[in-house]
Amino acid sequence: MLTNKSVTEFLAETASNQPVPGGGSVAAMCGALAASLGAMVANLTIGRKKYADVEETMRRIAGEFDKARSKFEEYINLDALAYAHVMEAYRMPKETPEELQARNNAIAEATFHAAEVPMTVALEAARIMSLIERVALEGNRNAVTDACVAMMNARTAVLGAVLNTRINLVNLPETDEIADMNHRCQLLVQQAIEQEQQLLSAITI
Repeated sequence: MLTNKSVTEFLAETASNQPVPGGGSVAAMCGALAASLGAMVANLTIGRKKYADVEETMRRIAGEFDKARSKFEEYINLDALAYAHVMEAYRMPKETPEELQARNNAIAEATFHAAEVPMTVALEAARIMSLIERVALEGNRNAVTDACVAMMNARTAVLGAVLNTRINLVNLPETDEIADMNHRCQLLVQQAIEQEQQLLSAITI
């Protein structure tokens, strides 16, 4: 389990000549960092008299960030597992027509799943961006830069996860479902970039 490793171990494995953890897991890690920083800003707001009017909102948002972080932690591992399944499919025998067909089917199925995992990461990262904006604008002013870094990490999670989705989709036959996923990817990237710039433009330090 990648999430059971220390930060140093995770970084060393990422830097090694092994394919996992790769960009997909790192994108999910960016999502986890975004959620963690967002929760921190919310928690630094809770209990402060100056922000009493948003305390209940911050408690709810902190809970949302905690749930998101748990999901991202799961996706870090699932992305690596999805890649392993693709490699297993490519190692299947292909000596007979039946074996070749079974192998092709397994590759297509594993590859589609390998696209679905980062797509889920992108969707979850996009979802918490509005929460990050909320804590940045309404939360503890002393932690506003932390909220901005959270937003930057969320944007990276979206863009990175979308790239990993697309690299898998390009190897699959064009279908309505694939076309729809590619279109959603395009919208997610546009939305993430716009939301990040909107927040950064609104923050004056």
